[in-house]
Amino acid sequence: MIRFLGHCTKNLWRTLKYLFSGEAKFSTILTQAAMISYDSLSIALTIVFIAAAVIALQVSKQFLLTGGEAYIGGFLAVAMIREIAPGFAALAIGARAGTAICAEVANMKVTSQIDAIKVLKIEPVGYYFAPRIAAGALTVPLVVILAEFLGILGGLIVSHFVIDLHPNIYMNSVWLWLKPKDIYISLFKGCVFGIMIALVCATQGYLTHGGAKDVGISTTKAAIKSTIYLLVTDLIINFIFYL
Repeated sequence: MIRFLGHCTKNLWRTLKYLFSGEAKFSTILTQAAMISYDSLSIALTIVFIAAAVIALQVSKQFLLTGGEAYIGGFLAVAMIREIAPGFAALAIGARAGTAICAEVANMKVTSQIDAIKVLKIEPVGYYFAPRIAAGALTVPLVVILAEFLGILGGLIVSHFVIDLHPNIYMNSVWLWLKPKDIYISLFKGCVFGIMIALVCATQGYLTHGGAKDVGISTTKAAIKSTIYLLVTDLIINFIFYL
């Protein structure tokens, strides 16, 4: 894992140099943005909505028994924006788009397409990594903000049908508990998670050797490693901003 982290750091540096040199094409970034975030949007929003509904179902009656039903909305909003929406959306994107990135890059590696790029004197890491990392950094926060809205809405619907909580009471609690800092940090998380997904999965694909069987093995490793790195990164960000 330490060696792999070194590969990721080296590839990130080479990618940043490629991006700031102005060689990355906007059309390629736009294509990768559609593949990473737009194609993963439905599964990410569905997972976050169900998670919010389950949490609301679990806590609504408990809050009602203690006379704290007026705080259900605030509790769900804070949980959703600080942790659930960024984390669950990133995991869904990693499972859907991250593995696709790894398989695509790994297939290029085993079929010598990357070697052909080197012959043309093009930096392969920058050429293949830069559009994917830029697209992840720019679009994953947009998925996160949509997931937050949908998660809060899911909590409102469930709490209304379970304990007949009035929507005004729910939303007043949301605005009372919610702070701009939480939204900014959640968007920052989305940006970092987008970079991590593209970087880890593309690096795993770039390190692939062999044939079609090795592409499948690398794809599985990419799913595992991206999940681990996302959770560790989430812990570090929370430690920095909320300790």
